Amino acid sequence: MTKGPPAPVQRVDCLARRGDVTAPSSRVIPEETPVAFTFGGSTHAVMMATPADFADFAVGFALTEGLIGAPQEAGEVEIVVSEAGIELRCWLKGGRQEAYAERRRSMAGPTGCGLCGIESLTQAARPLPAIESALRVSAEGLIAAMSRLPAAQSVNRETRAVHAAAFWSPGADTLVVREDVGRHNALDKLAGALARQGIAASQGVVLMTSRVSVEIVQKAAMIGAPVIAAVSAPTARAVRDARNCGMTLVAVMRDRDFEVFTHPNRIQEQVSAHVA
Repeated sequence: MTKGPPAPVQRVDCLARRGDVTAPSSRVIPEETPVAFTFGGSTHAVMMATPADFADFAVGFALTEGLIGAPQEAGEVEIVVSEAGIELRCWLKGGRQEAYAERRRSMAGPTGCGLCGIESLTQAARPLPAIESALRVSAEGLIAAMSRLPAAQSVNRETRAVHAAAFWSPGADTLVVREDVGRHNALDKLAGALARQGIAASQGVVLMTSRVSVEIVQKAAMIGAPVIAAVSAPTARAVRDARNCGMTLVAVMRDRDFEVFTHPNRIQEQVSAHVA
């Protein structure tokens, strides 16, 4: 019998102190398991991730890392479960596999999790595609979309321990949401979901429940997202990259308050003369 992947959440026993009393209890917490991406038989990266939305994860990762330019170039995603973790196997199409093999031959050595599969420090500062979207969103619409996100986070409602990446298009009543223990994993899953559903990221806003670090901006730029909004603050490098590629970066969204760090012209009803 083929073993399936672990459940995204697990209930574990614990001792809970409430007031002055300690007693046996239990809590639902998110699962975290190694997920390896292999392309043409070569392992590209291994992420610690929530075991869910595997096809979205594989396609989205390949898109945001620049390995493919369209979802169909990822081919079929084979999910292989073992005691060690989960392997997502892809054979890239349309000449992408040959280009990837050449890239692998030139790689200097192994890399870490944040910026995966890069060959040098120079590539860590990879040029990003220019964002030229004419999208405009209202401040009220953006606030309302972020306020709907907690209710759409099914895993976080159980665990209070995972990040979410969501997509909101002005005028839409629903959000496309993906969750993961890793914020960049959640964004990769969202990128894959949008691509596989034929939804253009250029027509809406990426919402994040995390801080905005450089890889978040890079991944959002690779799918053409013109606006990214987050509940926490950005890093300085993330602000520079967003400014340079033409992305609107909104952060520190708390209730009705937020701060616009770059290209505020896309956010209507905002005073923005002092922001570059």
